[in-house]
Amino acid sequence: MNSWSWEVFFDAFPAVLEGLGITISLTIACYLFALVFGFGWTFIRRIPIKPIRWLIIWVMEFIRSTPPLVQLFFIFYAWPMVPVIGVALDPFTSAVLGLGIHYSTYIGEVYRSGIENVDSGQWEASTALNFSNRQKWTKIILPQAIPPTIPMLGNYLIIMFKEVPLASTIGVLGILSMANDYGAQYWRYLEPLTIVAILFLILSYPSAILINRLEKKMNRRFDKKTVLGRMNKGKGAVM
Repeated sequence: MNSWSWEVFFDAFPAVLEGLGITISLTIACYLFALVFGFGWTFIRRIPIKPIRWLIIWVMEFIRSTPPLVQLFFIFYAWPMVPVIGVALDPFTSAVLGLGIHYSTYIGEVYRSGIENVDSGQWEASTALNFSNRQKWTKIILPQAIPPTIPMLGNYLIIMFKEVPLASTIGVLGILSMANDYGAQYWRYLEPLTIVAILFLILSYPSAILINRLEKKMNRRFDKKTVLGRMNKGKGAVM
């Protein structure tokens, strides 16, 4: 049984670090995709036709209830075999679609909670002033719905960053994949995998602290009394 070796640790560090750029890039790409796709789920769920709304809710629940690893495998290995519509995708694109779609269902719920918390008077005011749908959403609803959800969105960014190593199972050469390659080459897994853990700690822990502070700031800014005051002020401005 091999004991800890600082020599191996410092030798493996540059090799593992080569995958850091891909890990960060994949996290950003998946998160941006989830942010945009999450809006799609939110607005589709607002369609007044009940069968369509129930179908969308069922699809979202199915995606949330399925492990993201299974979804990655399906998109990368099974999707190309689907007749007519199946297309082979590279590992990075498959990871963006798999993780992005999976977490978009959660982010869509975050958006929905923010939108439903907007005071009903704001909706009535925009309708009374004959605002178009675009004006209603961009000038009144979203500016009030999104800011309180920022801490929750930040938490999902951290969670997604920790889930990105799953992409190594379909060939994305992130830090976990590079660590496994080093371990397979020299039969030393302890040091490279420890480096992976340290890198995730260095990147995620400060982010978690920042999100917690942002959440406290948002809670103070959007407490019930403040929110009502801002809504009344906004209503007066709209009227």
